[in-house]
Amino acid sequence: MSSRAAWAGVVSLSLGFFAFVMAEFLPASLLPRIAGDLGVSPGAAGQTVTVTAVGAGLAGLLLPAWLPRVDRRHVTLGLTVAAIVSNVLVALAPNLPVMLAARLILGVALGGYWALAIAMVAQLVPGDRLGRAVTVINAGVSVATIAAVPLGTWLGELWGWRAVFLLGGGVAVLALVAQAVTLPGVAPQAVGGLRALGSALRSGFLLLGLTAILLIAAGQFTGFTYIRPAAEFVSGIDAGGLAALLLVYGVANVLGTAASGFLVDRSMRVAAVGFPAVSGIGMVAMVLSGGSVAGLFAAVALWGFGFGGVPTTTQTWGARADPARLEQVGGLTVVAFQVAIAAGAIVGGLLVDGAAATTPLTVGGTVMVAGGFLLAAARRRTPF
Repeated sequence: MSSRAAWAGVVSLSLGFFAFVMAEFLPASLLPRIAGDLGVSPGAAGQTVTVTAVGAGLAGLLLPAWLPRVDRRHVTLGLTVAAIVSNVLVALAPNLPVMLAARLILGVALGGYWALAIAMVAQLVPGDRLGRAVTVINAGVSVATIAAVPLGTWLGELWGWRAVFLLGGGVAVLALVAQAVTLPGVAPQAVGGLRALGSALRSGFLLLGLTAILLIAAGQFTGFTYIRPAAEFVSGIDAGGLAALLLVYGVANVLGTAASGFLVDRSMRVAAVGFPAVSGIGMVAMVLSGGSVAGLFAAVALWGFGFGGVPTTTQTWGARADPARLEQVGGLTVVAFQVAIAAGAIVGGLLVDGAAATTPLTVGGTVMVAGGFLLAAARRRTPF
């Protein structure tokens, strides 16, 4: 397979990530309209996010083991079809139970796709270009994370929330076509099934690294979930200023993603410490900005840039840590991130209510830095 064709396949996987993550985050911008149309409370409608996360965690862990001998190209195409079906069902849902079932389908597809994608990329590109290839993958995630909420809000006002989900399905159709054209057949790993998953879970080296990833992600979501009350407490920023602040974070996040592949391919240990450290320092700097709006924006830019490099760093670490069990490590990484999202939201909420609005940033930033040093220490005797 030519280098150009291989990279075209990587780009098609990135487009798939854009479609998946866009669909995952759309409810955040459309929640009041969804709740009103279905006749439920906003809290009940918010469970559309919960079931997606649960489905993603379970599928990321178990789907590769359930399909140990199926061509990964066929699995990827099937998961993208599932994302299309999910978006269409959401758009047509007459009630909340149907919508929750549709979002569960999305979660299963997202978790399985995430677990398999890095293993597929590792077979498409040379090992010394893996970090850059993972960066291309994560570009789709970063752009979707930034675009989904404002795009959903704007188009929801123009077209209604159901039409926005149909648009999400259309984006997934584009991804499906691109994958069908560019992806070659990708054989499953020789080491597969539940036995391989059990072996991965018994590896102290892998568990140490996954613990580090859990700490990094938990620190991020401990702070980011409560960025609004923290920013308002520090500087008294209004809604318009907060939107600009989040835009700066998003742009910096994309820049961090773009820089991460090159650094990861040059020095994994530097990336493992550096990106979480920059992110954690940015979080703490928000607290120390002293009400300065310029200082607040500079701190958020550091935070966004640092976390932009985290996904590429952690996923490439997993791919290089145990090449024989790429799919299992990928699935465990998905679970670590999903647990971290939930844990960060819970811990941050307790800190906001029990201490101060800025405490989640201080605690989250410190935990991120600690997780980065732990990830750098989680290595075998032979270097990456």
